[in-house]
Amino acid sequence: MISLAILTLVCVLTYSFEIVFGLAGTILMLPLLSFLYGTKTLVIYSVLPQILVAVIGLIRSSKKVDRPFMVGMLSFAGLGAIAGFTLFYYFSASVFQMLLASAITAAGLFLVIAPHWAKFNPAGMRVMDTLAGTSQALFGISGPIAMTRLLATFHDKNTVRHYAFAFFLAMNGLRATEYLLHGTYTGQILEMMAVSGPFLAFTLWFSNQLHLHINERVFRRVVAWMILLGGMSLFYR
Repeated sequence: MISLAILTLVCVLTYSFEIVFGLAGTILMLPLLSFLYGTKTLVIYSVLPQILVAVIGLIRSSKKVDRPFMVGMLSFAGLGAIAGFTLFYYFSASVFQMLLASAITAAGLFLVIAPHWAKFNPAGMRVMDTLAGTSQALFGISGPIAMTRLLATFHDKNTVRHYAFAFFLAMNGLRATEYLLHGTYTGQILEMMAVSGPFLAFTLWFSNQLHLHINERVFRRVVAWMILLGGMSLFYR
C-alpha cells in the first residue's frame, strides 16, 4: 500500500502540472516512479490520468475545436500509432527506456534552444502529426511533438492547451482500447488505476483553474524546461 500511496501522491502533483500547462504529467511521473514500477507498467497505467486530464480540461474550457482540423491531425496520428503499437510490444524494457529518454530530451532541447524555429508547411505539419501518433502509442507520450506542432500553429496558450487536450483524449482513447484488446492490463495496473483514480479526478477538477494565472511567456518556457529535465532524468535510471 505504501507504493500505491506514493504513486497517487506523485500523480496528483505531476498531472496537476499537466492540466495547467497541457503536457508533461507523464514525463515528470516516469522518472519519479521508475524506482517503484517498471517503465512499461507506468506507461500503460498513464492512460488513466491522461484521459482524466483531457476530459476535465475540455469540460471546463470555453474553447471549441475546429473539427476538420482535428480530423486531419488525428488521421495522420492514427497512421503513426499503428507503427508505435507494433514497436511497443517489440522492444525490451531497457531499450524502451533509452528510446523514451532520448525522445523526450531531444524535444526538450529543441523547445528550449530554438522555440521560434518551429514553423511548418502543410507537409511538415502532417509529418509532426504522424510522429505524435507514433510517440503516443510507443511511449504513452506525444506532448513534446504535438505541442511543438500546436505552438507553431496557434499563438494563444488557451487555444494550444485546448487542442492538445482534444488530441490527447482521442489518442489515449485509442491506446486504452488497444491495450484492452491486446490483454495488456495486468492485475497490478488495474489496482493502481482503481486506487489513484478517485484522488486524481477530485484534484484535477480544481487544479484546472490554475492555468488562468499563467501568462503566455511563462507557459511556453516552463513547458520547454520540464520536457528537457524530465527526459534527462530518465537517463539516470
